[in-house]
Amino acid sequence: MAESSGSSWRRAGFAGAAIGVLAAGAAAGVAVERLTVGRSMRQKARLALDATGPYGGLRGTPGRALAEDGTVLYYEVDEVEQEASSAGRRRRLFGRKEPAPVTVVFSHGYCLNQDSWHFQRAALRGIVRTVHWDQRGHGRSGHGDSRTGTEGVPVSIDRLGHDLKAVLDAAAPEGPLVLVGHSMGGMTVMALAEQYPELIRDRVAGVALVGTSAGKLAEVSYGLPLAGVNAVRRVLPGVLRALGSQAELVERGRRATADLFAGLIKKYSFASKDVDPAVARFAERMIESTPIDVVAAFYPAFAEHDKAAALAVLRGLPVLALAGDNDLVTPSSHTEAIAGLLPDAELVIVPDAGHLVMLEHPEAVTDRLADLLVRAGAVPAGEPFRTS
Repeated sequence: MAESSGSSWRRAGFAGAAIGVLAAGAAAGVAVERLTVGRSMRQKARLALDATGPYGGLRGTPGRALAEDGTVLYYEVDEVEQEASSAGRRRRLFGRKEPAPVTVVFSHGYCLNQDSWHFQRAALRGIVRTVHWDQRGHGRSGHGDSRTGTEGVPVSIDRLGHDLKAVLDAAAPEGPLVLVGHSMGGMTVMALAEQYPELIRDRVAGVALVGTSAGKLAEVSYGLPLAGVNAVRRVLPGVLRALGSQAELVERGRRATADLFAGLIKKYSFASKDVDPAVARFAERMIESTPIDVVAAFYPAFAEHDKAAALAVLRGLPVLALAGDNDLVTPSSHTEAIAGLLPDAELVIVPDAGHLVMLEHPEAVTDRLADLLVRAGAVPAGEPFRTS
């Protein structure tokens, strides 16, 4: 018997709710308190935040790198204009090549995009050269095989490591590097280290690993009871495959369940109770903009991720290992494990912080990142940073 359109719509709504959980980094449903404000009023509030929200509008010089499989990867560069023009004048006057500046390269997490580093990008502008890029299937980058993972080589953290190398070759082909990665972006940095240890040895001056993990993500409970987690792990791969094959239907469901989606974002992204509504909506917009088939294709890569051995390549470098103390997606214990494998790393656990710690407590993250840049020789000590 054919399924009615109403039944299809309701199923899409439930599917959209499930994807809200996944896109926020969780792996199962979560109870959300009923909101007392009317739906129309909540919709108007979201539209107002979308129209006036100050976050995510920073733009740099655009560029495109070509991944090994031909996927186009979008990046932006923020130059230090005064320093660049002075170097150019010296080259013209003396006919010699000046050393390339330090470049800080930011890699974002799952279902986010380069704008997730908004506060840190604003703080570093004019002080150091930075590169911000969108992972395949996210933001302005091409999808390649990332929509299904069935054509050619499936999506994997290893592939993302090669993608990062392509971005470095295009945007920062010479000079010292400081690599900064959040969540999946941190895993991307680990993959790069495993694949290109000579690059790390010859050019990398420092590394920041924020809210990330070197492996064992299949053991994360996402704050759920053990029985619920085990049930989700059994059915989730098949559910994701089904959802990814009905992208249009599920996208309608995500829009229909916007209120539930917003509650899930808040739970799995932030820990503090007083998060700026504009910041929360900013995170929600980034996550909901990631296509469902990309969400579905990337998810299996996390269970397979194991880069603990690759961390050995980073020994001897200035490393910042930072996480929120109440991160339900990549728990702070995973960051502590990273620091345990890198005894010289600076371990920072930010109180009252969740997975999107760089948005929730930007001052804390920017301050520690500034310290790392000083230790790496990227900026002089005492350089004033805008931390808010």
